[in-house]
Amino acid sequence: MSSDVPLRDPLAFHGRVETRTIESELLRGNLAGDPSAREVPVYLPPGWDAAGARFPVLFVLSGFTGRGQKYLDTHPWKRGVVHRYDEAVAKGEAPPAILVVPDCFTKLGGSQYVDSAYLGPYESHVVRELVPWVDERYPTLPGRRGVVGKSSGGFGALHLAMRHPELFPVCASISGDCHFAVSYASSFLPALRGLVPHQLDPARFLAKFLAEPKLSGDDHAVIEVLAMSACYSPNPASPLGFDLPFDLATGERIPAVFERWLAFDPLVACERHAEALRGLELLHLECGMRDEFHLQWGLRVLSKKLNALGIPHDHEEHEAGHMDIDHRYRLLFPKLIRRLQGEA
Repeated sequence: MSSDVPLRDPLAFHGRVETRTIESELLRGNLAGDPSAREVPVYLPPGWDAAGARFPVLFVLSGFTGRGQKYLDTHPWKRGVVHRYDEAVAKGEAPPAILVVPDCFTKLGGSQYVDSAYLGPYESHVVRELVPWVDERYPTLPGRRGVVGKSSGGFGALHLAMRHPELFPVCASISGDCHFAVSYASSFLPALRGLVPHQLDPARFLAKFLAEPKLSGDDHAVIEVLAMSACYSPNPASPLGFDLPFDLATGERIPAVFERWLAFDPLVACERHAEALRGLELLHLECGMRDEFHLQWGLRVLSKKLNALGIPHDHEEHEAGHMDIDHRYRLLFPKLIRRLQGEA
């Protein structure tokens, strides 16, 4: 392996973290103006360079407003997901695997890992660019690839797995977005309230936010609604580049727009992709019972729907909320990797 590949804190890991850059042909020229050059951190476990060694791969997707790079933190008091996993591998507490943490961030805080006519084709970027890019450069075990994420990353993991089961036969969603009519819709009126100081003009809000990205009060609801609109209801002909799901004067929902959102909702999408979901080797879904966005209830509805469709899955609940639950990755990685290794 070339010695000029950038490394992340090489003395902190038992394995190796490379931070190469990929120039995405698919993201180039996106209407949002986001960069097409993306840093792709890749974790390689101890022994990655041994002759003949091959490892399963986990794509780890970050949540809304996050980037894959945040999982690389080596601060002694708050180690990141990758560092904690590296320690577990070194101690023999977790099986070795290659971790890939894509950067699918956008100026609105995220991409939901979907193809958007405004933000860009992030699903295609992962599937058509990153997957072969990783396989060409690293000692991957052919076809043994999983995807896992939290929150928007959990939604993204499920979205990618149900649409590309041949690439991601193992999938895990931690507190993933679902049941949009409850989870997202609860932010619509707070977002509208947050637009009042900006004369109910999303463009004014965005201009101020992009000049100084700070969120307080209802601002998070505003940026979330704008970002999800850019993902689920893009409209390049609109001044914003996307359509909002509610009327700015009254707050009334616009059914034609919200129906476009619902097409992405796992509660709806699982019916279209039921056959693909039945073919997954492992589908793990979990959420904390104190989740602040009420996703625990949406997951229960989703699990009920999956059972009715005859889709095998693991449904797990724990006592935590939505925030500060990166330790769930540490608990989950061994289960996913062992299934990719062919263990039950």
